[in-house]
Amino acid sequence: MEYREMKNLGIKTSLLGFGCMRFNGPAGGDYDREKAYAMIDRAYAAGVNYFDTAYVYMNGESEKILGHAITKYPRESYYVATKLPFWGTDSVEKAKEIFEESLARLGTGYIDFYLLHSMNGKSYDKFVEDGIVDFCEGLKEEGKIRYLGFSFHDNYEAFEHIITSRKWDFCQIQYNYMDCDDQATTKGLELAESLGVPVIIMEPIKGGTLAALPAEAEVPLRAIDGSATDSSWALRWVASHSGVKVILSGMNEPDQLTDNLETLGNFKPLTDAEFSAVDEAKRIILSRVRNGCTGCRYCMPCPQGVDIPRVFSMWNQYARYERPDSAHHYVHMRPETKPDNCIECGLCETKCPQSINIREDLQRAKAELEKVATGQ
Repeated sequence: MEYREMKNLGIKTSLLGFGCMRFNGPAGGDYDREKAYAMIDRAYAAGVNYFDTAYVYMNGESEKILGHAITKYPRESYYVATKLPFWGTDSVEKAKEIFEESLARLGTGYIDFYLLHSMNGKSYDKFVEDGIVDFCEGLKEEGKIRYLGFSFHDNYEAFEHIITSRKWDFCQIQYNYMDCDDQATTKGLELAESLGVPVIIMEPIKGGTLAALPAEAEVPLRAIDGSATDSSWALRWVASHSGVKVILSGMNEPDQLTDNLETLGNFKPLTDAEFSAVDEAKRIILSRVRNGCTGCRYCMPCPQGVDIPRVFSMWNQYARYERPDSAHHYVHMRPETKPDNCIECGLCETKCPQSINIREDLQRAKAELEKVATGQ
């Protein structure tokens, strides 16, 4: 297993971290405890020493499953991360209640990595105002947690605000080769590294999206290595950035664990030619969009209530990756926001800076997404 040093903490963590957000049962059904126990055991035996969960995952069952599986091993041989949600945590008293419940579920005696969960600029400022960040600092002083950090979902400006507001032990950001210009961005990763803050990566495979690319996007990757999985390319791309210390992967199936262990257990940084191949795959994916909607929302509000940018976002997302998820999300939109309500007044087209044929494209999007969703 590849290990990376967190110099500020004086520890080494496995490059591959086990993400415990889901433990799917057969056909994505209810969680399968025995399979989860077996996979955690196998990951631990292979050298994985970082396990990530959260108070809210699986309504608390994730912490219980991880605790049951991991506590049979020597406590100093693994690191457990869990998170304090900002939603529903509106006081120090509530934060204390949640922390104690997490600790009881895990049964690990203390928590190694404790995160303020899913921070954005506003939620972080509220946590500071309510004294919750100071409370968490107190947990560290008491030895109930070892390291304090945050997970992040917002823009670069909010990330800069949070990470420079105090001395953090670590942080966690979403990062992959398709999203490197979104949220914290590569600039945020580099800022964290310059501050000496270790970075944990979530969504390295974009929720599984980069595990099964459209055939044309695979061509430049297959030209270099015909046997490498799409997932392995995504993981190696992330791991080739020096500020990255742990890459979390939500592994629900044994074959996913096998592939990830092979990729990060015997990690090889991408060469210049391989970086270029990933760039080409990304270019191909981006070129597959159905129209040039940027989500600027200048076309809104629609007099009839149609959510034009959301429809186009789902349509373009489907076109990029050929995953049916987008079509299913479209089906579950509120009826009053769908293209069916368009009366073709054309007002939206007079305001669109991209000069998109919105009326025509709404009907095209409707036809394609409904066809995908119904399997026709």
